[in-house]
Amino acid sequence: MIESDRELSAMVQELWDNDVNRLKPGKDYRISLQGKAGDSMAINDDDNDGAGYPLFTFVDENIFKKETFLAFISLLDNYESDTGEPEIVTPEEVAENHKFLDSIIHTSTMKIAHKYLVEKNLSPADDTKFKEQLYRIWFELYARRGSSKPDSSGFEHVFVGETRGRRTVIGFHNWIQLYLQEKLGHIDYKGYSYNPNSPKPDENKHILALQFSWKMGIKPKGSIFIGVSPEFEFALYTLCFLSSPNERVKVQFSFYDVEIVCHHYNQKHIGTTYPVLLKYQNPH
Repeated sequence: MIESDRELSAMVQELWDNDVNRLKPGKDYRISLQGKAGDSMAINDDDNDGAGYPLFTFVDENIFKKETFLAFISLLDNYESDTGEPEIVTPEEVAENHKFLDSIIHTSTMKIAHKYLVEKNLSPADDTKFKEQLYRIWFELYARRGSSKPDSSGFEHVFVGETRGRRTVIGFHNWIQLYLQEKLGHIDYKGYSYNPNSPKPDENKHILALQFSWKMGIKPKGSIFIGVSPEFEFALYTLCFLSSPNERVKVQFSFYDVEIVCHHYNQKHIGTTYPVLLKYQNPH
């Protein structure tokens, strides 16, 4: 491993160790992997569906009453999913964005990330200025490919999901949104994704590659953390975005060898970011 990856891995391990709100597989939630998804892009292709049942069989929703989860969930219905449709941000939504940042900035994981970024001269030490930086990276709107008007943000793309031409799902890398949308009947889980070079998925691990349809669109291959807190993902992705010029960075933590994909948009905003599981390892 190259040096910066080793340093980043140590940071991610620290974030992981301090993610006190992470759910325990089998206790706080259960998933049912079922079969492997096929390769078809067709939304109604039954031969492609490796799963007849939902992905989530149980989630202890009391966890959603915790401050950061509550603030995060309040943001999920603030977006127009189709790219090309300009986003209208109301004052209430701006207030909800700030409330979410206020809720996570005082968590252990975000404090650890902030301290590291300050030491590297990548973030301001002042909490208010750091919040402004986070707002710019995650919530400022920009025009996604093929659009002339601001229709997207890092937060919307990564955590909420978008559709392109109403047929293809882009982004959508968050388990809470997946669970809530599946519960509403908007998600059809098609099975796990797997190739000879990737490890077999495990219901008791926290990373999963999968295929699903959402509304009228298909996500042929998605990759998500499962059961982690919103503040862990926010801290991890912010850390990778600000500290690595590379759009792919390899980190090792807990049971996982992971590549974090992080595409920059104009060097100012997050275009997309998500984990790719490379292999399981013995925990450090």
